[in-house]
Amino acid sequence: MTKSSVSLVFAALVGILPAGAVRAGGDALDPAKLRLASANVVVYDTAAQRRLYSKAADDVTPIASLTKLMTAIVVLDAKQPMDEMLEIDTDDFDFLKGSRSRLRMGSTLSRREMLRLALMSSENRAASSLARHYPGGATAAVAAMNRKAMSLGMTRTHYADPTGLSADNVSSANDLAKLVQTAAQYPTIREFSTTPAHYVEVSPAGHMLGFNNSNALVKNTAWDIQLQKTGYIREAGRCLVMLANIASRPLVIVLLDSNGKFTRLGDAQRIKHWVETGEALAPPAAGGRHSGTFPPRAKTASKLAGKVATRTPKSQPARRA
Repeated sequence: MTKSSVSLVFAALVGILPAGAVRAGGDALDPAKLRLASANVVVYDTAAQRRLYSKAADDVTPIASLTKLMTAIVVLDAKQPMDEMLEIDTDDFDFLKGSRSRLRMGSTLSRREMLRLALMSSENRAASSLARHYPGGATAAVAAMNRKAMSLGMTRTHYADPTGLSADNVSSANDLAKLVQTAAQYPTIREFSTTPAHYVEVSPAGHMLGFNNSNALVKNTAWDIQLQKTGYIREAGRCLVMLANIASRPLVIVLLDSNGKFTRLGDAQRIKHWVETGEALAPPAAGGRHSGTFPPRAKTASKLAGKVATRTPKSQPARRA
């Protein structure tokens, strides 16, 4: 090994290269080659316990349905019967954003199926029903979510409801990287979040409903995704977190506040190509809100960071969803 190679490896190990990394072949990944449209990004090698890339990773921003990963964690931690039947009622309707759902009033599914739909298809009424049937109700579920976040060292995170429909659900890319690693310890979350498509029989009518995964990459054979969750509300932009094996590495990818329906998927592809080859794909189209040269919305980091800092983790009533 040359003197320069030794220096490079040592620098990576001691953290002198916080945004770069050494590839398996010995070459250094150059973060400057990776231009992404997402406003807040982390790429973390869980095996080496090292960040390969970060961008505005401590900024506090709404996280939309990425919230449902924490909802799933506290539901599973409660160890309630997975076969227990849960019913959708008006408390599960979204009167905040007006989002639609195919789970109608009175629809009944097992806790297992509600959890699967919440994770794979980002079903808001399913997530709300899970929290409402949590011991102590939705308020207790949200309080448990905030306690869990604190225990994981997610100091820039606050949950206000179990669905992510509220813009008061906030976090940072670095915090969400911790959440993904924790969620990956639950086999049920890994399985349900990566289910490509699923049919459920809804009681009492007994009719079948088909649901697709909200992340198209789970159906792409070029990807080996172990866990994923998407999210979107207007205040959060398009969001995506994944644990994926890329170039024989288990990588956590966090992409927040992407502009455009397919931008987060494009950013994921750019990251994959960069890790595999060390080279860059074509950059995002110029002129977008986060084209790689445009800063994120100014209100996000300043206003929301203060919101997290001044809040206590006490329970709050969940928003309707």
